[in-house]
Amino acid sequence: MLMQTHEARLSALREELKRRDLTGFVVPISDEHMSEYVGEYAQRLGWLTGFGGSAGFAVVTLDQAAMFVDGRYTVQVRDQVDASLYEYRSIPSDSLGEWLKQNTPSGSRIGYDAWLHTWKWVAAVENVVEPAGIAMVPVDSNPIDAVWQDQPEPSPEVAIVHQDEFAGRSSAEKRAEIADWLVQEGHDAVVVPALDSVAWLLNIRGNDVTHTPVALSYVIAHKDGRADLFIAPEKVTPELTQHLGNAVTIRDRDQFDAALSEFSGKSVSVDPDFGAVAIAQKLRAGGANFVFKQDPTILAKAVKNPAEQQGHRDAQARDGAAVSRFLRWLELTAPGGEVDELTAAAKLAEFRAETGVLRDLSFDTISAAAGHAALPHYKVDEDSNIPIPPGSIYLVDSGGQYSDGTTDITRTVWIGSADGSAQPTDEMRDRNTRVLKGHIQIAKAIFPQGTNGGQLDILARQYLWEAGVDYAHGTGHGVGSFLAVHEGPQRIAKPTGGQAGTNQELHAGMFLSNEPGYYKPDAFGIRIENLVLVEDREIADAEGKYLGFETLTFVPLDRKLIDASLLTTSEIAWVDAYHDQVRALLSPQLQGDDLAWLERECAPL
Repeated sequence: MLMQTHEARLSALREELKRRDLTGFVVPISDEHMSEYVGEYAQRLGWLTGFGGSAGFAVVTLDQAAMFVDGRYTVQVRDQVDASLYEYRSIPSDSLGEWLKQNTPSGSRIGYDAWLHTWKWVAAVENVVEPAGIAMVPVDSNPIDAVWQDQPEPSPEVAIVHQDEFAGRSSAEKRAEIADWLVQEGHDAVVVPALDSVAWLLNIRGNDVTHTPVALSYVIAHKDGRADLFIAPEKVTPELTQHLGNAVTIRDRDQFDAALSEFSGKSVSVDPDFGAVAIAQKLRAGGANFVFKQDPTILAKAVKNPAEQQGHRDAQARDGAAVSRFLRWLELTAPGGEVDELTAAAKLAEFRAETGVLRDLSFDTISAAAGHAALPHYKVDEDSNIPIPPGSIYLVDSGGQYSDGTTDITRTVWIGSADGSAQPTDEMRDRNTRVLKGHIQIAKAIFPQGTNGGQLDILARQYLWEAGVDYAHGTGHGVGSFLAVHEGPQRIAKPTGGQAGTNQELHAGMFLSNEPGYYKPDAFGIRIENLVLVEDREIADAEGKYLGFETLTFVPLDRKLIDASLLTTSEIAWVDAYHDQVRALLSPQLQGDDLAWLERECAPL
């Protein structure tokens, strides 16, 4: 029935394309703000194809269709998308432009929604297809919306004020900083399209995107410190109006298009990665002199101030206690074979909710048993859910949203058997310990100012490489402050393959994850993730400025998966010192059997 539904949807889209005189249409996972996670109204790719991943796109022509995903979703796409309707293509080895050249004739008109793609994307595709006589055509309205009969409306939730005690700086201070940047760069205004950048700049939050506390809106900031906020009127409360003050003009979100034509003869900056091509097209049509530059809020947002840093520590402390309580519950309950992936994820959310201050999860919990743990971005649902097998590895990657911080932690644990006889294999312990060794090297790293994440990545992989294995994801991503769990521009990843952010210089105050892993297909997966803070390091007689990492996440590591014989004396000392910190931070929050479990897990190796 599911496949028939998606077949009918595909057929309806093709009829709509014929009506519009289009040969094909590109369907991304995106919204008007180039968000990583999008609201239900923007889940067009999922509705059309059944694909539930967070990255990828489809191209549909009148007689063919293809799904493009990267290596993270190779298995998932085959489980969720009907192979009789879509061929599977792999990014980056396969490109949309080349596929169109091979599968559509000269004279074809391929539609795209200019609000869902960037200028760079359009230019890259056009460079390939235009010589073949294929035209990329921006559509007036999205044809998916014309055939999606029960498409949800954008969220009506009101925007909320993010208090200065958590933000650490007032919106006025931030706008003044952006105004100074505009003056220095010689621009009259900057368009701020990314939802988390709007939230940071104005010290507002929202409930419009699941797990990311943002409000659907745009900002245009001016060189005199003023700003225009474009937001649906029903989202505006008296508290929000009072908070924003006279220097921020609140305008209907529907007026944003027209506002872009108000800059004739003026210089306007647009972010090339978060600004939809429609924004640039409308600025140009209105006579503005627009330039592509990184949104000045992005780096400013990434460097956390002391209030944000301390708020994050506070959030991590309560979150660590909740995760520890969950791990003890799992150890007691799962060996009976009656705990499944969904039940485990729900129980972890319950422990977080018991803190009394949880605002949301920071992403859908990756609750992955046995072979599912070998899928780094596995998302459990009713169809994929399995019992956690006794005598297996279980991986849980999860996080919480609190007013003072956003958390993200992965722990890999051994699920024993009811009689206690099941033990991890030597291979499991070897791979976990090699992942741990890489994790420790990142945690202990000291590096000069000017170092980027791409230069640190090898520290995490070296011990896996020694064994002839690797992992196919980045080692670390930026994290927001009660904002997006994935936040740029900083990143720790291989400096190849066009990985965004790997060339970004690291600065004191940035949050990053530290999460090397290993994945054996259809067998098990391992990942150890803590969050870290880039901090200044004082070194006697240092020639220049040096940085290091403060570990922020404190939850015990599973000792059953550690082969201490593979660790150096220094590495053992790191694990013992880490567990001392875990005990000191979490003991005051735990009691009874939970506290006894913590003491046992934090004993010296």
